[in-house]
Amino acid sequence: MSERARQQYRGYRMVQADLVKELAIAFAVIAGLVVVLAILFSSPDQPTLTAQQVATAHPAELEATAIHILDGQNLIAAYGPPYNHGSGSVQKIGFFSPQTWAGVTLPLDAPDVFILSPLSRVAPLDPALGVALSTFRAASPSQKATWETSYQGALDHARVVNGQLLMPPSHSGPLPVILGAYLNLAKSGALEAIINLNGRTYQTDFTRALLVLQGAPLTRVAAGQELLGPEWGQMKEPGNYPGAVWLWFYTLLYQIPPYATSSVADLLAGATVGVVTLLFMFIPWIPGLRDIPRKVKIYRLIWREHYARHKK
Repeated sequence: MSERARQQYRGYRMVQADLVKELAIAFAVIAGLVVVLAILFSSPDQPTLTAQQVATAHPAELEATAIHILDGQNLIAAYGPPYNHGSGSVQKIGFFSPQTWAGVTLPLDAPDVFILSPLSRVAPLDPALGVALSTFRAASPSQKATWETSYQGALDHARVVNGQLLMPPSHSGPLPVILGAYLNLAKSGALEAIINLNGRTYQTDFTRALLVLQGAPLTRVAAGQELLGPEWGQMKEPGNYPGAVWLWFYTLLYQIPPYATSSVADLLAGATVGVVTLLFMFIPWIPGLRDIPRKVKIYRLIWREHYARHKK
């Protein structure tokens, strides 16, 4: 150490240190802790929920989901932007409606995308299916509604025997053939792949495949893993594993009024988080807020030893 350095640090206790050695030890300890904590508390690797799993374990549930897609009672049918021009899930506060402003950017005709079009691709292998699809497409809306109501009534009394869905007789027109083929296509494991093709050979957008099980299948799985909204599902992992803790504030809003009871809770929560984020970003330029640290003097507590030595 030079004489100048000795004079500069005079009065400070100096000890020799091997910085490289200290860094190596610190890295080894932290790496070990990361590995141990990851083994004990890491997120479980849950298998992907597929139509094949639902069709095999809960065939009636898959067909009920399909019926709701055909009769327009599923969530996507009347969802609104970005999928269609419906209003079922459109949220707005006065004139403020980003969802509507964005418009329909992912147009999606649920019956055609999720059921009719995939089955049309395999219809050449099954002449009876081709006839059933043509009959259904040519029918009037009232006739389709009659068939769908009849099939839904029969489905309510269906039984599953050895993995096979046994339906009682019904006046459902071509639906038994259509939905029977749909169930078999799902069991084959090819349903999501066909839905996702969207006219392209190579695909990286899996939006359609992710939406096909919306409704009862996804809700059942989410409930079993305690991932519903009232269970802080947006920030937690399945079971008791810690999740995205940084979402605590966003999720907290859904647990308190008026967010918990509002029909536009998503928009309210998003707007609130946005406003609070902007406040934090611009604190240095907001009179009053920027003066809080100086007035409460927390910095004097943090640097109390310094101020103790330099009392004024």
